[in-house]
Amino acid sequence: MCPKPAAPAPPPPPPKDEGPNRSWPYYEVFLRVKEALLALPVHFTSRTIIEGLHATDLHTLNGPIGAVIEDQVVETLNAIRRVWDPKDEHPTLAFRRQPQTFPDVLLVKEVPERSREIVLGIELKGWFLLAKEAEPNFRMTTSEFACADPDLLAVVPWALTNVLSGTPKVYRPFIVGTKHAARHRNYYWQHSRSTKDSTEIRCAEGVKPYPNKADKIADIPESDSGGNFGRIARTGLMSAYCVEMLEERLPGIAARLWREFLKKHGGQHD
Repeated sequence: MCPKPAAPAPPPPPPKDEGPNRSWPYYEVFLRVKEALLALPVHFTSRTIIEGLHATDLHTLNGPIGAVIEDQVVETLNAIRRVWDPKDEHPTLAFRRQPQTFPDVLLVKEVPERSREIVLGIELKGWFLLAKEAEPNFRMTTSEFACADPDLLAVVPWALTNVLSGTPKVYRPFIVGTKHAARHRNYYWQHSRSTKDSTEIRCAEGVKPYPNKADKIADIPESDSGGNFGRIARTGLMSAYCVEMLEERLPGIAARLWREFLKKHGGQHD
């Protein structure tokens, strides 16, 4: 009798978001930074004012306003240090933006006559709630080995106060460890999605946290004809959050209804 074919091995358990060790000296700062990020909708202010924009041109705001918001989020975090350093125990700590380098934002300790110490990093992404897709479309291909344990991915939703005009207003961000996001992305690519293509990933080698701009820190899939590797929102990690955020009321009407209206009238493009 021919032997029965071996059953396929079950996939490993999905990764967990573990974060830094509780014995880490800055663990309390880490927890309070997460609180500060969640407090952004209360404290965020913007000097940017948009007027006279046609509804069909809303999509043009996605890139430039998203970048402005990222700058102003950093300003806000520094302005509300009472949230993440309520007893003024860390007067030399400050948030610094480093565009085009992973992660976008660093919390650093700057001491004269010594090189700065990096406490943690934040990969900051804006999400325009009225964009065509009902989820953020950013890509994060960074290897987990380029992520330090306390580093965070923060996705900040935003819209204009009067939908078509006004100043940018931010909403409750999605926050997860960057290392967890990278591991979850690879797990999804290799074990969760349905595909007949190769699920192999060539992981970045020789990388470490807080890389230089020129370092090659991306994991690369062997097969990705659709260019979807790294789209964190498509891995399921943000699904429940995205549904919840699209129920946010933008002057009394849910964001998803504004999106449907704009999409119906042909004015929304990524």
